[in-house]
Amino acid sequence: MPNYDLSNYLQFILSGLSTGSIYVLVALGVVTIYSVTGIVNLAQGEYCMLGAMLAVTFIRWGLPLGLAAAAAIIGVTAIGVLIERLTVQPARSASSITLIMITVGVSIVVRGVALLAWGTAPFSLPAFTKGPPLDVLGAAVSLQRLWILGTAVVTLLLLYFLLERTLLGKAVRACAINRQAAGLMGIAASQMSALVFALSAALGAVGGIVIAPLMLASYDMGLMLGLKGFVAAVIGGLTSLPGAVIGGLLLGVIESLGAGLISSGFKDAIAFLVLLLVIFARSGRFPNRLGRRPARAGELAGRGARPTETRP
Repeated sequence: MPNYDLSNYLQFILSGLSTGSIYVLVALGVVTIYSVTGIVNLAQGEYCMLGAMLAVTFIRWGLPLGLAAAAAIIGVTAIGVLIERLTVQPARSASSITLIMITVGVSIVVRGVALLAWGTAPFSLPAFTKGPPLDVLGAAVSLQRLWILGTAVVTLLLLYFLLERTLLGKAVRACAINRQAAGLMGIAASQMSALVFALSAALGAVGGIVIAPLMLASYDMGLMLGLKGFVAAVIGGLTSLPGAVIGGLLLGVIESLGAGLISSGFKDAIAFLVLLLVIFARSGRFPNRLGRRPARAGELAGRGARPTETRP
């Protein structure tokens, strides 16, 4: 093992935190959908891919970076709603496994359409800010990684405000706690389902756009991002937004340290090793029917009371 000094370890940690911020955005989408609908959306990573590819396309059409990013986020959000209306909503009464397989099928279809639309060639997205990396106690941090961290923080604050300070957010949390009771109070569960799919699609698009300048955008980039975001969500408990944040950052740091201290070839394997360890550690508490356990009261916002659980 190479002999690293403190600055090298700091480099690994900072790089891991920025990469982990992308996993956080993906995991938040997974958790939001699961908490409200009871569905594990394994197509979440494809929203990242669509966000990056649409942003690249809009830039090639002549739009400035800011407008291209905004248009891409709006477009992916609309696609998220369309996917929910066409695939998930008609099958709401299906079994848990069927719903999960539907999201897997959506992922394959979206990736196939992207392959036909953009081909196999990777595309580059320009960095948001040009300039040399910053020196942080001997560690070099690129400006784009600062954009990633900043975007993740702002997104988390906006999501917190939406869920905690708005009437719409309270309706979403009500459905997460008890769909049947929320329906009796006049909250349309189907509309909340479309809303959380739209919100999750927007989160994924943001993640894909900010990570694209560091990794080439391609039709299959969402596969690994989605899987790692799912791992981060599982680490956090699948129903806790704060848990998803912690899980994403922790996974990013572990990956970075593993790639730097062991080998970069183990980077992707580390995420799934962590997933196995978490599942084994929670073997007594992990949902037996993944994708249908309703969220407990307060879990969407990270709190604790437990209501009477009902099947959505």
